[in-house]
Formats: sequence, structure tokens, C-alpha cells
Amino acid sequence: MEYRTLGKTGLQVSALGFGGIPIQRVTEQEAIEIVHRALDKGINFFDSARGYTDSEEKLGKGLKGKRGNVILATKTMARDEKTMARDIETSLKNFQTDHIHLYQCHNVKTEADLEKIIGPHGALEALVKAQEAGKIGYIGITGHNDGILIKALEMYDFSTLQFPRNFLEDTAEKELFPLARKKEMGIIIMKPLAGGAFKRADLALRYLLGLNYSTVIPGMDTIEQVEHNSSLTVNIQPLSSTEREELLREAKILGNQFCRRCEYCKPCPQGLDIPTFFILHSYFQRYGLGDWSKERYGSIQPNVESCMDCGICETRCPYQLPIREMLKQVHGDLGR
Repeated sequence: MEYRTLGKTGLQVSALGFGGIPIQRVTEQEAIEIVHRALDKGINFFDSARGYTDSEEKLGKGLKGKRGNVILATKTMARDEKTMARDIETSLKNFQTDHIHLYQCHNVKTEADLEKIIGPHGALEALVKAQEAGKIGYIGITGHNDGILIKALEMYDFSTLQFPRNFLEDTAEKELFPLARKKEMGIIIMKPLAGGAFKRADLALRYLLGLNYSTVIPGMDTIEQVEHNSSLTVNIQPLSSTEREELLREAKILGNQFCRRCEYCKPCPQGLDIPTFFILHSYFQRYGLGDWSKERYGSIQPNVESCMDCGICETRCPYQLPIREMLKQVHGDLGR
């Protein structure tokens, strides 16, 4: 495993980190085994969030007694001081530790968010107090809107930046990442596989591992994924022209309007499993699994017919996807 410096924190982190979203889907015992295998493979950077249901708890149990040089990172949507202080304590309890290396302001997407976080009695005050008390090491920020994050970096000296980057999405390279590098921030890459959209995950990860980032954190929920992804960090090879062309073809097919499986749209008031519907639709559209996708869709209740067109999901989506229209397309293709 290759290790890199997480910006001005000086922490040495594995080039391949562990994204904590998918681990929500496995049992506690499976999660422990997955975490243990990740450690065996040299992965030492583990990222979770307060919003990822039991992800912090599962990571805490998997890492118990095996902390060694592990770097813990988590994040919260808390915007005010009181809520942030409470969330920090909850994270410490979940991880079964008295110190978290990196605590991040999660999914900062509006100027109103920034004003609340950085203003009087904002979340930042709780983070600084926790830092002074030794409960956390460094303060970072995450989001999906490069314009807002540029403003955030100009307003406060965050230690790290976490932002989506993959072969399809590179807008951050224009201004956001150069600014972060100028400020000597650690750059953490999330959504490296565009939410699992790339069939050639190996090529998509190798592409990013060959660039100037602190760590790339795909979500992993099987031992096989851990072993495959970590193998790519051994003697990292740049993509050949043929491999790059293959990714370009995939990117052209995907376009920009697709689900990244971040699951921020959930929960749906009607109980719809929106990301699953989009996963099934991707199998129908791109992988030649039409009959299987229709059968699976037909077995799920409630389905899109139960949608009340409230639009709550769209207000939560960091990519501003027209979810309701996309769901209608899913039902039109699979609900026959």
C-alpha cells in the first residue's frame, strides 16, 4: 500500500481509503470481517458520517483493539454549536475512542450553511473547542458544490477538503482543487466510481490513484472489493491509451444525469427505495439485464406508482437530479 501525506495535517494516509456508506448494508459480523481485511491490506484511512446510520458503530467494532496507525474521519450535517458538540460526543462513543483525527462539516451546499457554521454559535465553535480539548485533531469540509466550497476555503482555514472526483466529473480541477493545494489542504476524493456507475472499476480507480490526491475513498461492502481495490495500489500504473478510450466510452454513455448512490434522497415519505430503482434501471439500460431488472423491480413494494410527487427527494439531492422524472422513466421501462 502506498501512503501519502494528508496535506498540512502531516498524517500519513493510505492512497486507498475506506468509504463508510455501503457498510450500512451488511451485518455487524460481516462489517467486522471487511474492516479487518482492509487493515490487513494496509488501508488505514476510514471515513464515515453521523448520517450513515450504523456505519460509525460498525467501524468502531471492526477497529476495536486494532487502532495502530488507523486514521479516523467522520462528519456531520450539524450547523450550530450545540448540535455539533452533541454529534462529536456521539461519534466518539460510536467509534469507542476518545480521539477522532478528522471531523468534517458535511455536505456544505449553500451560503446559508456557511453563515451558520462559521457565524456566532455556529458548528465551527464546537469543533474548535473539541480540538482544544483533544477530542478531535483536525477540521475539514465536504460538499458537492465547488462554488460554495471555494467561498468556504476563503473564509476559514480548513485542514482538508472532501469532494467528488471521478473520470466523468472533473470540475474541481478548474479552481477548487488548485485553491486547496495552495492552502496545503489534504484532498480526499469521494464518489471515485461515480456511485458504482463505471463497469471498469479497476480503470476508474487507477486513473484517480495516479493523480495528486491524498486519498481516494470508494465505498466497499465485501471482502472481494477490498482485495481487488487494494491490489490496484501496488505499483500504480497509468492508464494506457486503450484503457483511457474504454473509460471515455463509458463516460459518454453515462452522461451527467445519473444516480451516484449517495442515498441523501432517503428516507422517502412513501418508503420508496429510490437508489435501488436507479440501480436496477442502470442494469436495464447498460448491462443487458432487461428481464432480470424487470423481475426485480416487480418484486419491490412500494414501487414508483406510490410516489406522491412531493419532491422532497429532489431538495436533498446534491446533484440536483430531476428525480421524479427519472423515476417515471424507471417505471415506464421496468414496470411492464
